[in-house]
Amino acid sequence: MNNFIFSLNVVLPLVILMFLGVFLRKIKIFDEDFLKKLNSFTFKVLLPIHLFNNIYTSKISEKVDLFYVLFAVILVLGTIGILFIIIPKYENDTKNRGVLIQGLYRSNFIIFGMPLCANIFGDEGLAVVTTLIAIIIPIYNFAAVIILDLFTDDGQNYKETLVSILTNPLIIGSFVGIIASVFQIKLPSALNKTIADVAKTATPMALIALGGEIEISNVWKNIKYLVFVSAGKLFIIPGITTLISIVFGYRGVELCALLCMMAPSTAVSSYTMAQQHDCNHELAGQIVFFTTIISPFSIFLFVFILKTTGLF
Repeated sequence: MNNFIFSLNVVLPLVILMFLGVFLRKIKIFDEDFLKKLNSFTFKVLLPIHLFNNIYTSKISEKVDLFYVLFAVILVLGTIGILFIIIPKYENDTKNRGVLIQGLYRSNFIIFGMPLCANIFGDEGLAVVTTLIAIIIPIYNFAAVIILDLFTDDGQNYKETLVSILTNPLIIGSFVGIIASVFQIKLPSALNKTIADVAKTATPMALIALGGEIEISNVWKNIKYLVFVSAGKLFIIPGITTLISIVFGYRGVELCALLCMMAPSTAVSSYTMAQQHDCNHELAGQIVFFTTIISPFSIFLFVFILKTTGLF
């Protein structure tokens, strides 16, 4: 029950922020034009700074086995690869394909995974999960840009896709963060604090903007997608990857970090990216909304089972 309450306390603020966006749109403080500008600002400024700050401040643990990190990377890339093959076979709408793939693999690793692992295993859990964050988050973003660019109505222009990857604000933020972290670049304390303060606003602003954009009345139009993605993202994919991790001998803090990488709700930034890439951002927003609401129950279920069986 404590794990469920903890999961609920992590997720409820996210849900409240989304409903705040709904409310502000309802009372006409937000309008469509403002929300588009807010999303653009979040995508081009706030989220890149947020990613830079998280990667820069993630202390890569020397105790983490390199094979373990490689295993985590293979899990993520394997999941993306399988989805890349399967989804286009069953979904004809090009603008939905990238959104569905992104919705199924891309997790709220930082927002949800980090505090969850730290809560269960303390500083040891934090050391392992922050190491994975520094590696996995850039992979999430690189893959998202490629997938969303490939699955657009404009067709597959590989030169434009490459330019889009190299100029994507999230990729730039991640890359600069990796460089600063690897070379241990020391920033002036005033700049460090400014970056940290701006980074803190990224998730709240993205969630409020998402809430303002969500069309609740159109949910039934996408219900089959929402059920499919929610089941896949929150139960099936983390269930399979957790079983694979157990077979490979991972237990305790390492297994927990892998679960925290795969099991949380769909990343908030996936909505903003879908909008910026002219994909079905309405569906992307609804996926974030639904998976965020359901995730406390799915996370609790996994933690309860793994603790009961002595794997944590």
